[in-house]
Amino acid sequence: MTRELTVGEVARRSGLAVSALHFYETKGLIQSYRTAGNQRRYASDVLRRVAIIKVAQNLGIPLAAIGDALSCLPDGQTRSRADWEAMSRQWSEELNSRIRQLQKLRDGLSDCIGCGCLSLDKCGLVNWGDKLGAKGPGPQRLIARKQGLRER
Repeated sequence: MTRELTVGEVARRSGLAVSALHFYETKGLIQSYRTAGNQRRYASDVLRRVAIIKVAQNLGIPLAAIGDALSCLPDGQTRSRADWEAMSRQWSEELNSRIRQLQKLRDGLSDCIGCGCLSLDKCGLVNWGDKLGAKGPGPQRLIARKQGLRER
């Protein structure tokens, strides 16, 4: 049997405001049920779900994508390690892409990024005549693509 928590307990344990929990619930990211006295109760595994939501948001993953990933978890039962592993596989490539993007940003921000401004002395060598502008808008040397990052 799963331990049940009040909304206040979930807020205290998760570090979120009660209003944030209510917001997550309206978005379908977490679920509660009502007692006979019409009070919200949550299964204790909601704490893991909320922790994952917070971490994912801190990484910049949109709530819709978080909801899509969480939707693969079974309803009405305690989630197993296999359930959580299945969910995490959905994000694996996206997270790897973000890691590559952040590394490229860290390593290349002081260099020419292919934005077309040609204001750095090295841009004239790396992006002579704004040749990267033909590849599309934005900083072409920093943009991550689904299949990976563009090479320098």
